[in-house]
Amino acid sequence: MVKIAFAASDAQIAQRALERLQARYASVPLEEADVIVALGGDGFMLQTLHGTMHLDTPVYGMNCGTVGFLMNEFQDDNLVERLLAAEEEVINPLSMVAADADGVEHTALAINEVSLLRAGPQAAKLRVSIDGKVRMDELVCDGVLVSTPAGSTAYNYSARGPILPIGSDVLALTAMAAFRPRRWRGALLPKSAKVRFDVLEPQKRPVMADADSRHSANVVWVEIASEPNVRHRIQFDPGHGLEERLLREQFV
Repeated sequence: MVKIAFAASDAQIAQRALERLQARYASVPLEEADVIVALGGDGFMLQTLHGTMHLDTPVYGMNCGTVGFLMNEFQDDNLVERLLAAEEEVINPLSMVAADADGVEHTALAINEVSLLRAGPQAAKLRVSIDGKVRMDELVCDGVLVSTPAGSTAYNYSARGPILPIGSDVLALTAMAAFRPRRWRGALLPKSAKVRFDVLEPQKRPVMADADSRHSANVVWVEIASEPNVRHRIQFDPGHGLEERLLREQFV
């Protein structure tokens, strides 16, 4: 028998789903589970993955939110059979280190993307380096982000960045409203790349950094790299995994 731990967002629909499932299926604490069933939307799925990554336990999401790109369809019936048949995707997050104007360093992991965003009325001015080599002396833009394949259909896609195949060893670097170079949209980078952004004129043009909705204000530099030593295991119903969803997004 599969040992299941349930987790649910605070949304009323997710809490009601939790009550129904716990009434039908035996549950165990997170630390004892073979699989964690997360009830909510993509935001809660990210929260669950971050909060349980020390367990190396797969997470099977069921959509009780809005978009649900990382989630499976919610059903009360046949949960154990669905879990036994589920396919697994393994995702490595991005590691972010950011220093603020006071010299304090902030670290975070991001499953979807790390983004830099202007925090004032003027566009951000950034210097872009890849693996220690300056590739762009000055990028003036509303913001810029580095995305994993799993996150490429989220903020990255809204910023007109490319959708990346889930198994590809590639990261997307995407600019938002680039003013100089005019309309520059970014680049594709190998997964092993180490990306650094230096904020130029940080007092006049303040910038914040965000890693999966964890914010760092008034940053002066940010370094981003894939973290191969951390893995997130996500389970999907057969035929509805991330690879299929990424393809489907491109042919709507």
